[in-house]
Amino acid sequence: MKTSLDEYLAFRTVVDSGSITAAAAQLGQTVSGVSRALTRLEEKLGTTLLNRTTRRLTLTEEGHSVLGHARAILAAVDEAEEQVAVRRLRPAGRLRVNAAAPFMLHAVVPEIAAFHARYPEIELELNTNDLVIDLLEEDTDVAIRIGTLRDSTLRARALGASVLRVLASPDYLKAAGRPRELDDLAAHRLLGFNQPDSLNQWPLRGPHGDRLRIVPSLRASSGETLRQLALSGAGIVCLSDFMTQADRRDGRLVQVLPRDTVEVLQPIHAVYYRNTQLSPRIACFLDFLSERLAAQAWIVGLR
Repeated sequence: MKTSLDEYLAFRTVVDSGSITAAAAQLGQTVSGVSRALTRLEEKLGTTLLNRTTRRLTLTEEGHSVLGHARAILAAVDEAEEQVAVRRLRPAGRLRVNAAAPFMLHAVVPEIAAFHARYPEIELELNTNDLVIDLLEEDTDVAIRIGTLRDSTLRARALGASVLRVLASPDYLKAAGRPRELDDLAAHRLLGFNQPDSLNQWPLRGPHGDRLRIVPSLRASSGETLRQLALSGAGIVCLSDFMTQADRRDGRLVQVLPRDTVEVLQPIHAVYYRNTQLSPRIACFLDFLSERLAAQAWIVGLR
């Protein structure tokens, strides 16, 4: 049978306090409870630790040896608990965060300096992947996912949402002409995604409902690649506000067919393991990111 921390604690307290009665008072237990713990420890170890008389308790030779180990074990447990308490107040350790490259570049990276200033002992590792990853296989603590979540064994925290818009550069529209109605798109170069194909359904109201499925003239795997193509005048694109807010504000991209546009929101979630107790470093990162995103002009649903 394995010994327990409670038994070692009872043993150490009896030795330090000088009696079972004093140890019971110190531990907030009954005298019989402390006595039983001592007896169990001796039975499990197969030796006598204390010689008991009506007047005093004395350690046996084996008791001296076990006492040293008991002190070391209990000290290690105390230190571990203290370290956990400190980390709750000052979170530390490595935190691996994964997100699609555009969201990492436009929404996360600008906040990292402020995060480091607030939590200098957290070592961030930022990874990008435009496809949904397996957190366990990729050794990831938190992943930011854009769009509707699939059924998952992971926990999720909503961070808000971002609006989809159809956009083009002024130079492209000057050269190719501005589309005035949906049918005009047939004469334009449309920029879309390799996968998933659902991203090629644009938020435009037409004869087939509130989504227009387009056939891209040019495809790319990353929204950031499509953004750069649109900025260079390569065609018309549909992208989320989180990556085009500054472009629209500064006039580098302008909205196309605004009267035919339906408001479509892309939900943004942070997902992480279903731990019973959320680690302090993950909790503080999620709180920080929620706080910073709430201040962004493009976010919907956090105010």
